[in-house]
Amino acid sequence: MRGIKMKMTETLKELEKELGYQFRDINLLKQAVTHSSYSNEKNMGKLGCNERLEFLGDAVLEVISSEFLYQKFPILQEGELTKKRASMVCEPTLALCAREIRLDNYLLLGHGEENTGGRKRDSIVSDALEAVIGAIYLDGGLASAKEFILKHVLNDMEHKQLFYDSKTILQEIVQEHGNNPVSYQLIREDGPDHNKIFTVEVRVKQEVLGVGQGHTKKAAEQAAAYQAVMALRKTKVKYVSKKH
Repeated sequence: MRGIKMKMTETLKELEKELGYQFRDINLLKQAVTHSSYSNEKNMGKLGCNERLEFLGDAVLEVISSEFLYQKFPILQEGELTKKRASMVCEPTLALCAREIRLDNYLLLGHGEENTGGRKRDSIVSDALEAVIGAIYLDGGLASAKEFILKHVLNDMEHKQLFYDSKTILQEIVQEHGNNPVSYQLIREDGPDHNKIFTVEVRVKQEVLGVGQGHTKKAAEQAAAYQAVMALRKTKVKYVSKKH
């Protein structure tokens, strides 16, 4: 039992390095990475999981991101600010931020959730990131939470907004030079039913502009659009549709 506890402490210390924050109360971090499936399996009770911390972290994130955007874009109206905030703190973007600091590797999941691909679900990973924010807020106050959010969530805004809006951006690029529709075609499904990987191509007519993968068809389409936009921007060539 002592060995298990020591191993857990070592693991949490590794996670602290990934986060760039050292906890005064390491139990807050442990709770932040504890999914309800794990707490139920270990008979830890309803208060043993990260759901309350997620609730708190979500509120802290909304305040900090709202202040950040308010100051960064002084002439934008409410609607545009709301749209930008939505792109920065939506589930897929938060999951992307969480994976950049390898948070998904440290989650405590029940065996059932683990075996059905829970570690790869955006909803679980993004919720854990909000729980970590809540834990940092309780442990170190608003200033510490703000520092973490600015470093790991509100950084590289252009890239993250592109990721969030990739399908719309790709559609706009294509329509600048014609009216041919952008289509997404599922080309492959791999893995068991509970943990499938979908592969999607995005095309204009018969030309493949990008290929993406995801655990849902929607995520695969977004990844394909993102790859297409990145490729077009890298070559600095906009797709010109062929008219007949």
